[in-house]
Amino acid sequence: MKAVILAGGYGTRLKEETEIRPKPMVEIGGYPIIWHIMKIYFHYGIKDFIICLGYKGNVIKEYFYNYFLNKSDITMDMDKNNIYIHNSFCESWKITFVDTGEGTLTGGRLKRVENYINNETFCLTYGDAVGNINIKELIEFHKKQKTWATLTTVNIPERYGYLNLDSNYKVLKFTEKPTKESNFINAGFFVFEPNIFQLIQGDMTMLEKEPLEELSRIGQLSAYQHKGFWHPMDTLKDKIELEKLWISNANLWKLW
Repeated sequence: MKAVILAGGYGTRLKEETEIRPKPMVEIGGYPIIWHIMKIYFHYGIKDFIICLGYKGNVIKEYFYNYFLNKSDITMDMDKNNIYIHNSFCESWKITFVDTGEGTLTGGRLKRVENYINNETFCLTYGDAVGNINIKELIEFHKKQKTWATLTTVNIPERYGYLNLDSNYKVLKFTEKPTKESNFINAGFFVFEPNIFQLIQGDMTMLEKEPLEELSRIGQLSAYQHKGFWHPMDTLKDKIELEKLWISNANLWKLW
């Protein structure tokens, strides 16, 4: 199964870091947060990634282009202009980088990678949040629900929009504005059927608006309830908190 990572936004609420790099490249413990996200999926056997690039996408490309070299022991024979690789410590990832445009919205970014999905079930998440999500269990839940889409929900304070769920874990209402009816929020870590592409009109479609709202309306959006650790990196305060957790070995998302 492939995992799509949305990594093209401007990250304006983290401008202290994102003026020089895209938000997915902001580091926690010396590694960009997108690396942490990929390690979570890789822990569950997913190693085929599609990264939706946009703002400063070249920084992400260059990081992974040099990743193998930087993670290996090497000898450089300057006289013969040869490089010898002795030990490689990098993961067996296959990564497809797709330029989805700087101003493209989340749904539009997904639409632009449709040809790389090959009409298969796939995972998708945002490039700015980590958690100890059981990806295997999430996928199994999605298959059992038999809906077009499953999102992961967490219980979190009111700075996010709420979801209303029924007893069968279907999303009754999808909204980005807080209400008093529920305290479950969209944490990303989706599983989609390729039917989702029917609901995306173009670059200016926001995944969290018309597509997910329509899926909810027709009973095709399920919610996997994650009760463990999840933490976004929206602001500098979030980044500092994640860094503290990593340094203190309280990094609950480190499943590997």
